[in-house]
Amino acid sequence: MLLRNAVGFAAALIAALALVSAETARAEDWPSRTVRLIVPYPPGGNADVVGRIVAHALQATLRQPFVVENKAGAGGLIGAEAVATAPKDGHTLLVSANGPILYAPELAPRKPYDWRTAFVPIGTVSLTSLALVVHPSLPAATLPEFLALARRDGEKLVFAAGGMGTSNHLFSELIQSQLHLTWTTAQYKGTAPAMTDLIGGHVQFGIDQISASLPFIRDGRVRALAVSGSRRTPWLPDVPTFAEHGFPNLVGYTFVAVLAPAGTPDDVVRRIAAALKSAIADPEVRKQIETLGAEPDTMLLGDFRAYLEKEAEVWLPVVRRASAPQ
Repeated sequence: MLLRNAVGFAAALIAALALVSAETARAEDWPSRTVRLIVPYPPGGNADVVGRIVAHALQATLRQPFVVENKAGAGGLIGAEAVATAPKDGHTLLVSANGPILYAPELAPRKPYDWRTAFVPIGTVSLTSLALVVHPSLPAATLPEFLALARRDGEKLVFAAGGMGTSNHLFSELIQSQLHLTWTTAQYKGTAPAMTDLIGGHVQFGIDQISASLPFIRDGRVRALAVSGSRRTPWLPDVPTFAEHGFPNLVGYTFVAVLAPAGTPDDVVRRIAAALKSAIADPEVRKQIETLGAEPDTMLLGDFRAYLEKEAEVWLPVVRRASAPQ
């Protein structure tokens, strides 16, 4: 009996040591094969394009294929959940904007995951300000004029939202909550059809990423009144921030970030973070991101986690109010 127990203990010890050895080897060798970057949106959007820029840069320096895979659906939950349940070895990563990480789980019938326990935040790649844009026929050339119009005729103003729980939609809800305003929200299946109807004059205003709205602002099809960043954007230097108008709490960005499944070994996480930092420091990569109207920005590991915690404090109450039965 003692011999059998000893043999069993020895076998278990060998298995445990082998597992530790495999984890160590994995950390030392990462990446040892193709790395999948899961983007939880259709091709062509901001996160998808930024993800492909990053994939190309990482592949060039790490000498392994980095492949972007689009897994869209359910507000980004399908792609994000695929990463949360993937092997925890650093070869499947999430490249996502705010929604699937912070907002979409709160809007789902069942909360599929909590980012704090489902993912390891690696780092941000870019930050993009939002712009409040109006149809040129609207009698408001400045933000104060728009707000005065909203206070007087808010029910007549129709806001084109790019979908329930998007950054665009939630920033509108934040403005209404902070400034005690009310207007009519029309939900669209994406920011592109929302912008199409705004350009056509079927709605009065919208809120969209500068990276998406910049061409329409430049050719005069919409008029930008304010941007959501903490400072003016170089692409619209004449457009003030909400903060400049006396609203310091009306600050918001759409980020693109990289996350790994929770449980990924710390050494692998640090290697990914270092590779990401190096990629975003490359002048050519920065130029490509800036061409999109986005700002290259790398908050890594603990700094990124702290940023997500602050974003959750601001936005989750807004998400819950927006989704509450009326």
